[in-house]
This record gives sequence, C-alpha cells and structure tokens, in this order.
Amino acid sequence: MSIHPDALAVIRATAPDEPVILNRPHAARRAARFFVDKFPGKSLYAVKANPSAALLRVLWEAGITHFDTASLAEVRLVRETLPEATLCFMHPVKTERAIEEAYFKHGCKTFSLDSIEELEKISRATRGARDLRLCVRLRVSSEYSELSLAAKFGVDLTEAPALLQATRQVADWLGVCFHVGSQAMTPFAYVQALERVRAAIAQAAVLIDMVDVGGGFPSIYPGMEPPPLEDYFRIIHHHFYALPIAYNAELWCEPGRALCAEYNSLVVRVEKRRGDELFINDGSYGALFDAAHIGWRFPVRRVDASTSDAPLCDFAFYGPTCDDADYMKGPFGLPCDIAPGDYIEIGMLGAYGAAMRTGFNGFGSGSVATVEDEPMDSLYRGDRADPRVSDNVVSLR
Repeated sequence: MSIHPDALAVIRATAPDEPVILNRPHAARRAARFFVDKFPGKSLYAVKANPSAALLRVLWEAGITHFDTASLAEVRLVRETLPEATLCFMHPVKTERAIEEAYFKHGCKTFSLDSIEELEKISRATRGARDLRLCVRLRVSSEYSELSLAAKFGVDLTEAPALLQATRQVADWLGVCFHVGSQAMTPFAYVQALERVRAAIAQAAVLIDMVDVGGGFPSIYPGMEPPPLEDYFRIIHHHFYALPIAYNAELWCEPGRALCAEYNSLVVRVEKRRGDELFINDGSYGALFDAAHIGWRFPVRRVDASTSDAPLCDFAFYGPTCDDADYMKGPFGLPCDIAPGDYIEIGMLGAYGAAMRTGFNGFGSGSVATVEDEPMDSLYRGDRADPRVSDNVVSLR
C-alpha cells in the first residue's frame, strides 16, 4: 500500500475517479496506547467498529490483546490475523454452531449472555465445559449517549439476580457487562450503569470475577465535544472499587469508536453542484451510512493547494446511487465556491465508515492509501482545549 504525506498528495499522484479511504496507523496506535496506559483495567477492541485486518495488527502491536467479537466471522478474522489474541464472543444471542466452533476450534472461552436460554445453549454447545468465562449482560440506560443500545440486549434488573445465580453454577469465571450506548457524552452514563450493577450483584449474592463497562467511549465530531477520557476512567475506577465483588476482580472495557475513529478519512469528488447540494461519489450505501441515516456530522475540508479566501457555506450531499435515500443532510461547511471536479476530505470515519460500505448499484469500490498527517481532530494529541462545563463533570466527593 502506498504511503503519502496527506490527502493532497494522494490526489496529485492518482487523480482518483473513485473514493479513497485514507488510513492513519499512527492515529490508531496512539489511541490504543492511551487506553492501554490509562484505562485502569483491560481494554478489548470492539471489532465491529472497523474489522480491518491491518487495523487489528496496529492495535495488537500497540498493546491491545483482547478482542470483542460479535459474530463467527469476526472470531475467524481475529484468530486468522492474530493467532495469540484473546477472543471474547460478546454478542448475547449466538447460534450453537458458532459457539461450538469458537470454543473448540478457536479457543474462545469468554461468552456473554442475557437469558437462561442462551446460558443453556452455551452449555450444550461446549458440551458442559467447566472452564467457561461467562458475562451476564445487564440492561442499562442510554440516555446520555448519542446512539441508544438499550432496547435490544440486556437482562432487566428484576431478572438479573436469578440469571447471575444460574450462570455462577456453570461458569468458572463470572462477569457482569453492559453498554451505555454509543458516543456517551458524559461520564455519568457509567455511574448510573454501575449503580445498577451494584444492585444486581447485591440481590444475587454471588461472587463476581469481572465487571465489563462495555463501549460508549466517545470520539470528537462537529457539535460533539466530549469531556476528556481521563474523566471517564477516573469515575469508572472509583465506582468499580465500591462494588461488592471479589478482591481480585478485573475491570474491562470494550472501546470501538474511541480506538478507530481517527484511523480513517475519506476523499470524495464533487460530480455535480445544484445550489447548496453537492453530488459526490460516496454516500449512504458506502462509508457515509451514519451521515445519512442518523444525521451524523463529520468534519470536512476541500482538498487543494490554493489559499482561497472564499467564505464557508452549508451544503448537503447526495451520494452516487440512483436512490433518493442516498442523501446526507449535514450541514457540511465548505468554501462557497466549491465546484464539480473538486475533492473533499471527510474526516473521523474510522468507526462504522469503511465497515458499512456496500456494492449497491455498482458503487462502493475505491482504493486505500496510507497518509502521515494528523486526523482532522483528536482526543489523544494533548493539544485539545478542555471542553468541560459544570453539567458534565461528576464529583467524586
């Protein structure tokens, strides 16, 4: 794969007709080292956020040794890419064949569940194995997150004690896990969830070996300026040690977005302008799924060598397919004189960008290049102004 200084160098070298994914391994490496060094426990990478084998290797080399997989395909990918990695099958609903292959062929012993039926399935598929590390997923609120994950998975607090007791009888090692939702904008999301964990453990009166606070750790986007991640880590650590758990219990987390958002950006070309609408060559069936379907705003800039002093205007995007749903409202601020043939770099697409691309309508192809410049924004460079305000910092006193 070619290496270039930045997006402009890629355009000059290739004049691409198709979108180009730009990889920044140094940005992913920096994010991984941040979690490895500063999170007060074990960090698992949530593979669904970006299942690139190249990215998996970067994270491994930076110290991420455990991987949160949600499908048999992800289990196989991680095992093939990283033979020594620790696999954790954290989807609460799995087929028995997937469990069987993960356990017997790929050495996966950690599974999550949120029902008695899933517990029985795991036990059958592993033929009554006695070395299982099982995590009961608790349903918690997503009210402090931009994307909810509260509806589909998780056992209710009223039913959690019985499930924890039943799982304790099967598991060699018992954990409790939860997910506060994607892009949690305040550390208080984890305080609420850990209080629910406390209640479940107290009612179950079982020995807990691990608490997994899941994902939800944010990245930075236009209009979304989260507090420093150190605030999240500090508050999680404080409340974890107040739980009624084993003295040697482990603390885990499962960052996806926070580890890979800065890894990718996307170069697209303007094919047509219609007022404040730009027709570009990637869209909602490609790397811009989130921009279309949940209104996610990504940072953008025109890529050229000029020093244009044109003011910025707000634009919407249409993607390349024949579907009206291939539309991204934005607004995306770009120079008012932008025209067909211009290239745009769309930043912070490492999470759920490249992973969501399809081949619908014959589009979705494109090249990949590695660049050496910085992502459009970063939580990890150490040069960010502290955005904290009084309503999103939780006191430990």
